[in-house]
Amino acid sequence: MEQDSLLLHHHPLSSNTMANISNTAPSDWRYVSEGGATIVFSYHGPPNPDFDGTVLRLRKALVPSLRPVVKVKDSEDGEEGNGKVVVHEEPDDPTIEYQIKCMSRLIPAENLPRLETVLLESEWLERLVELQNLKRPEGRREKDGIDVDRKKGVLATDLVGGNWLAVEIKPKWAFLPSLTHLSDATKATKSQTCRFCMHNHLRKSKGQIVEMSYCPLDLFSEDEGRMTRAVHGLWDGWHESGGSVNNLKVFAEGKILRPSEANAMLAGGVNTEYSINQIRDAFTTALVRTLVRNPVLSILSKLQRNLDVLDIEGLSKLWRETETLAPLYRTTFASFFEKPQESDAPPSTPLGVSSLFLSSPEPDIPAWEDFLDSFLSQFSAQLDNSQPVPQNLRYYLLAYLLSATFKDCSVIARLNFIDPGAEPNIKTGSNAVTVIDLDPKSMDKLRGWEKLDKEIATTYSSNPERKTCIDAFAA
Repeated sequence: MEQDSLLLHHHPLSSNTMANISNTAPSDWRYVSEGGATIVFSYHGPPNPDFDGTVLRLRKALVPSLRPVVKVKDSEDGEEGNGKVVVHEEPDDPTIEYQIKCMSRLIPAENLPRLETVLLESEWLERLVELQNLKRPEGRREKDGIDVDRKKGVLATDLVGGNWLAVEIKPKWAFLPSLTHLSDATKATKSQTCRFCMHNHLRKSKGQIVEMSYCPLDLFSEDEGRMTRAVHGLWDGWHESGGSVNNLKVFAEGKILRPSEANAMLAGGVNTEYSINQIRDAFTTALVRTLVRNPVLSILSKLQRNLDVLDIEGLSKLWRETETLAPLYRTTFASFFEKPQESDAPPSTPLGVSSLFLSSPEPDIPAWEDFLDSFLSQFSAQLDNSQPVPQNLRYYLLAYLLSATFKDCSVIARLNFIDPGAEPNIKTGSNAVTVIDLDPKSMDKLRGWEKLDKEIATTYSSNPERKTCIDAFAA
């Protein structure tokens, strides 16, 4: 996930007002982190009830030398001509709209980042750039920066910056696929070993990561013994990689910790001579008990499973079947259908890519709302997923994309500082576990996912030491 996404959570403002950034000074904000699309600053100014304990997420734009040239047309209304641009009211950040209209229908509000819009001003943003730009990584500065033309940003509270430990986990895939739509070439492999463990094997074979014993199916099992094994696996991968694996991150009072700084997890006044294994065990106990008491993992597991009912192999077969039924397709490739035994298979459009034969537009928020209306109604319950039909292709495409969001999201658990010699004091309430990084996936990802799925399964099928992963909730 992008670094900025881990910082977002709601800070309550008046329901009738919108905070204005000009009520603070640019010098009140400090650079925290950034991802590909956004950059985050934390508030360190004088006491202000609207901004205390918050972070500000701003959209980025390419540096001027890299921005595309856009020709501005005169207004057609006669009053704003002479080359002037008509300024329309800027919508709220799409992250906010998507969460309000879509994610809140699937995940409880207390487990979601609740975000607020903040009004921006160009002069204020330009001053912020002057003060903070040199604190950004050089490679980032050469490529992009704060979009100073934006009128709105996102104000949120800092999930990791308070007097606690914040543990970020990227759990990944929660289930083994149904055998129904798997090919003979992949069935034995994909029904025995989970996607994460197979992908881990592929990445290790390419030298991309250290070996990880972590299995998501253990974490999602709801069995404390298996969950303990999963967290130990996450910890060991974190420790052996020097903190570089992205499935586990630990923050203490806002500072990301490296394994060499594990003592920073200990409560004040606690003996700092504890071994790394003692710290690991106490950390694991606190984290597992926090996760067991919260519904987040169960919700994510069910959503992943219920949205991805065909596997990408079944989705691909349905895509190709739907395309071949298109009248223009059958006309264009008539020779293939007239004498199929004498010809190769007719060409097909890559999964998810629109063509003259089959349209696959990117879903906008109204499209996601329509999909959720179907998913949360009797429509989905009445589908025969063992024999999907072409008229429901769009439903299955969006379902798979949404499942991918939940397979790639992260959770942040808030823990008290650790005392290995005492029972952990478990945090509860709306901030105990939060799901983040829930932006929708793009249709153009599907073709790459299909290719990767085949590579993962093919590579793992030649592994002489195949791992057996246990899906606790397999049908």
